[in-house]
Amino acid sequence: MPANPLRIAIIGPGKVAHLHAKAVLQTPDTTLVAVYGRTYQKAEDFARQYNIPPYSDIDEMVKRENVDLCIVCTPHPAHREPTVAALDAGSNVLVEKPLAASLADCDAMIEAAQRNGRHLGTVSQRRFYAPSMRIRKAIDEGKIGTPVLGTIQMLGWRDEPYYQSDPWRGTWAGEGGGVLVNQAPHQLDLLLWYMGEMESVFGIWANVNHPYIEVDDSAVAIVRFKNGGLGNLIVSNSQKPGLFGKVHVHGQNGASVGVQTDGGSMFIAGRTGITEPPVNDIWSVPGEENLLPQFIADDTAFFNQIDAITYFFSLQIADFRDALREGRAPMVTGEDGRRVVALFEAIYESTKTGLPVQF
Repeated sequence: MPANPLRIAIIGPGKVAHLHAKAVLQTPDTTLVAVYGRTYQKAEDFARQYNIPPYSDIDEMVKRENVDLCIVCTPHPAHREPTVAALDAGSNVLVEKPLAASLADCDAMIEAAQRNGRHLGTVSQRRFYAPSMRIRKAIDEGKIGTPVLGTIQMLGWRDEPYYQSDPWRGTWAGEGGGVLVNQAPHQLDLLLWYMGEMESVFGIWANVNHPYIEVDDSAVAIVRFKNGGLGNLIVSNSQKPGLFGKVHVHGQNGASVGVQTDGGSMFIAGRTGITEPPVNDIWSVPGEENLLPQFIADDTAFFNQIDAITYFFSLQIADFRDALREGRAPMVTGEDGRRVVALFEAIYESTKTGLPVQF
């Protein structure tokens, strides 16, 4: 791919689309060129803010604007159709998390990318946090041995106005699920990135204090990984005003590493900011036990210098730009996104049957 600026279009001009548009404007060698909306008036309103043309046809937009990358920001069950359309039109695609609300949709999107020789990625900007990357590097360098136990604790809060802010929220048809589908995918992705392929999942979900929605506000699960390791997750939207999101990995040599990706009141696109910096909250790598205070100080100082809401989106967009130029896959692929969907879909299935789901 030539080193011209990456031409990027937005699909779905909702709340999170504004964050991606701003991130594109902050990312070197990229340019925002168009927006597609199923409702043309919404696309027009969005386009006016960024001085770009609106479209009501994806194929026309991709071809007329010579789009290199589409960022899909529609509700989760509506990811498949525009993603396949953009891939068939010749664009690469980056899809907001989760990749889809079902494995069938994921497989159709991955097949379309392969059929067209294009790249498909999933938004998971928390991988680009320095403390998250630090854990991956420690695992790759063998500093904790084989990862044998991984845990997630994500305890957040969503109130009734949040669910009323869009008609699709809190419904099976419009959202595809609850906390597992919308809030937890970031932590689920990190767990799978650190621990590897799943062998089986046993889980259960519940709605404990949100009677005005159809879907899960809490879930727990046990995972067995193909490397012999175990995993445990507790995710919830039921702790007011939000406590934390943490992913911890414990190694065969006894060493432990962890990241608090979120602290305090949780970030909500278009409503709230990021209140606490992401930091390593556990680090007992042999010979490095004394590094944790410096990690925390460095990451906190850096957090205070950036707009954390858009900065890490920009890093992921830059990675996709570089991947296209270098002829490699992006850091977070469609297959990575599929694994997250496989995990939460397995928890829903396990709740129905009362049995583990085997992979």
